[in-house]
Amino acid sequence: MSQESTSPPAAAQADDYLERRALRRGSAGWVLLTGLGVAYVVSGDYSGWNFGLAEGGFGGLAIAMVLMGAMYACMVFALAELSSILPTAGGGYGFARRALGPWGGFLTGTAILIEYVLAPAAIVIFIGDYVESLGLFGLESGWPMYLVCFAIFLGIHLWGVGEALRFSFVVTGIAVAALIVFALAALPDFSFASLDDIPVDSSAAGSSSWLPFGLLGIWAAFPFGMWFFLGVEGVPLAAEETRDPARTLPKAIRWSMGILVVLAVVTFFAAAGTRGSAAIQEAGNPLVEALQPDGRATTLSRIVNYAGLAGLVASFFSLIYAGSRQLFALSRAGYLPRFLSLTSRRKAPYLGLLVPGTIGFLLAAVSGNGARMLNIAVFGATISYALMSLSHIVLRRREPELPRPYRTPGGVLTSSVALVLACAALVATFLVDVTAALIALAVYVVALAYFGLYSRKRLVAKAPEEEFAALAAAEAELTRD
Repeated sequence: MSQESTSPPAAAQADDYLERRALRRGSAGWVLLTGLGVAYVVSGDYSGWNFGLAEGGFGGLAIAMVLMGAMYACMVFALAELSSILPTAGGGYGFARRALGPWGGFLTGTAILIEYVLAPAAIVIFIGDYVESLGLFGLESGWPMYLVCFAIFLGIHLWGVGEALRFSFVVTGIAVAALIVFALAALPDFSFASLDDIPVDSSAAGSSSWLPFGLLGIWAAFPFGMWFFLGVEGVPLAAEETRDPARTLPKAIRWSMGILVVLAVVTFFAAAGTRGSAAIQEAGNPLVEALQPDGRATTLSRIVNYAGLAGLVASFFSLIYAGSRQLFALSRAGYLPRFLSLTSRRKAPYLGLLVPGTIGFLLAAVSGNGARMLNIAVFGATISYALMSLSHIVLRRREPELPRPYRTPGGVLTSSVALVLACAALVATFLVDVTAALIALAVYVVALAYFGLYSRKRLVAKAPEEEFAALAAAEAELTRD
């Protein structure tokens, strides 16, 4: 038992504590979870990634996408193994708690929370912009629109996890189908000459038509290469609501990543090769821009535009789910105030949904700067990636005999690649937006002060993540004896 955990209460009190914080078991199979993994990310195919063209050109962003894709692929293979060992709602925080102790768990969980609270706040702003640009019902982007979005989608989550995941699956399917339609429609106008049409900065080291901003442009494009995959790591957060999680989670994680790789390559080449990299590098809606060479809307561009809205809704909806489960797990274990993990009669963590939802709404309404909030989210994400990859390495080295229903191909070499690339991506965030990185660091400092001064001494021994750690400590003691 960790000395930093509180002594467990009486058995009846402990059972009551966990019963009031129970999720609905067996609500999702691997198909719904695969849809959840794609839903986290699919909005990134419709916008955001193209700003990387202004940082690295087509070649720079292409290399960044390949490297970041490799990072995510290596990381999700490591997460697939970890989720088969520790199938709890804590996800990455739970893995780091087992491998790196309470401080490592809290560092990881806080980084994930930063990502999953800030990303929906940014996306709801983009949803408002889409609705206004489409002229839907004469609505305008602003706080009333953000409030309606949070209210509707939080309501669906409060209804129940099964209903929420099915809704997300349908909306995600629409967004994915539209990406395929876009690629097929763009194919007749595709030209390789359009890919590298950004003017070359001759003063940049290593610059060329493919790398117009030189070798440093590759590094600066890392955060935008991540947009094709950002969020897929959230699949393990559904562990306690999944049927047979030790088998289901690894399968869903692998399928999600495979689908996202195909969508990333198809979308990237089709958009840049149809209209040209220069034309879409600063577009808020690059796919629509690619289909409107003369600036006039067509039936197809309108369809893609509406599908882009569906993609934003899918990511917004699923990221709310991920943030609530991460907050739920940290609260249940005592890292955050315990009342935040209480669940309703429908087994939904209602405060875990309402509190981050309220924070997200206020951030969107007050700031209105979606790009900066996404950069802060990326900063938090890269820290969590590094710590989760390190957790895989530590557990492989320290507990080689631990039962592993699924084993990562390549073992620690795979997670080591993810760790190195995650650290490189973390540094790259400073190249893109220093202010966003400093804001994220400030949030980290406040959170760590809270943990070090208060919650570190009030952890709940009966929480699943703490019990796993206690069992590991007991087994280690027996081994030494």
